[in-house]
Amino acid sequence: MKTDELVTLLATGADPVDRHVAMRRYAIALSGGVVGAALLLSMLLRVRPDLAEAALQPLFWIKLGFVASLVAAGLFANLRLSRPGARLDWVPAAIAAPILLMWIIGGWTLLDAEPQQRLDLFFGATWKSCPFLIAMLAIPLFIGIMWAMRGLAPTRPRQAGFAAGLLAGATAALVYCLHCPELETPFIGFWYLLGILIPAGFGAWIGGRLLRW
Repeated sequence: MKTDELVTLLATGADPVDRHVAMRRYAIALSGGVVGAALLLSMLLRVRPDLAEAALQPLFWIKLGFVASLVAAGLFANLRLSRPGARLDWVPAAIAAPILLMWIIGGWTLLDAEPQQRLDLFFGATWKSCPFLIAMLAIPLFIGIMWAMRGLAPTRPRQAGFAAGLLAGATAALVYCLHCPELETPFIGFWYLLGILIPAGFGAWIGGRLLRW
């Protein structure tokens, strides 16, 4: 068969590529995952009763902004890694920036505090459970995001799996904010991040198997 004939054969019946298919798949995955995480929160935990009062405190919005920034950066990473040949460019910096900023704020908070208060600022009252509860809430989100990515074209499965877990963990942490009583920046910068990195690490490990063509 001649080259021209082969090209014509391959192009026969080819429809234009829908440039919004990836965003639609992630919208479905995140919507379903948030509903699943919220159901887990309502069944196994509870929304903190003083949420309205907590929302009046600046630290609550700093926590929310930190997690929301990681959600946005994780979504961009997933969209890029779902397309073959797409470059990450500024995405790693977008992931690192809120983490570094939170560490700077948390470090300053510890330095400015009295020595006897520093352990309480770092460990809070829930450090033993916080990372694992975030990881638990990330399960339905992780399943949905992996479904979305498997229907696209990731060519770097481990990086894609890490990004999927990062997005799942950050979104789960956003849901967890409805329950968590902790507001101090040293706690958020370490234990929340650890909870987000648990599904991210799992995603990097399993991505090589689930996302390989």
